[in-house]
Amino acid sequence: MSINIGMIEDDEDIRKLLGFIIDQSPGYACTQRFASCEDGIKEILTHPPDILLMDIDLPGINGVEGVRTIRKHNTRMVILMLTIHEDDDSVFASLCAGANGYLLKGTPPVRLLAALEDAHQGGAPMSAQIANKVVRYFHQSKGNDLSDREIEILSGLCRGENYSSLADILFISKNTVKSHIKNIYKKLHVHTRAEAVLKARELGIK
Repeated sequence: MSINIGMIEDDEDIRKLLGFIIDQSPGYACTQRFASCEDGIKEILTHPPDILLMDIDLPGINGVEGVRTIRKHNTRMVILMLTIHEDDDSVFASLCAGANGYLLKGTPPVRLLAALEDAHQGGAPMSAQIANKVVRYFHQSKGNDLSDREIEILSGLCRGENYSSLADILFISKNTVKSHIKNIYKKLHVHTRAEAVLKARELGIK
């Protein structure tokens, strides 16, 4: 079965291009395309896609408010921001509203499809610039007690690394990676990678 993708994007050219890329990729189908939250949210809530791509700059209700509105009715839908904005406020406002990931426009098609697959499997994909930004906030935070090694591993999780690749990159065993991740979740009082990212905002990371 195909992974059904919905999209709220006001730029018609981008909407058509993304739809074409998704529809031409085996295992994916762009089943819903809207130019605004006002046009799309009711239909999306009635027939939820597997993944929703949401722009931030939209006419009327912006993308962050759109995510917040959807989350009032559907807490399970996977929502990925796809935007040109990489400023702190946009990133953390989106994550706090309930977005599962944050991608920048200009992401190559191969990486976009990999991010969709990651999100479908429960991941929280982010463009490298955004993942690095989030990790820097952890470094700057005075409220958490993550070790340097734990922050390195958290950075890898944000990039989409799995346990095996993290073990190879950091020259440690897979069991050691698992142990560090367990400690990270315990310290942040979370249970998933997406929750760990959201916790950054709750810790007052700016």
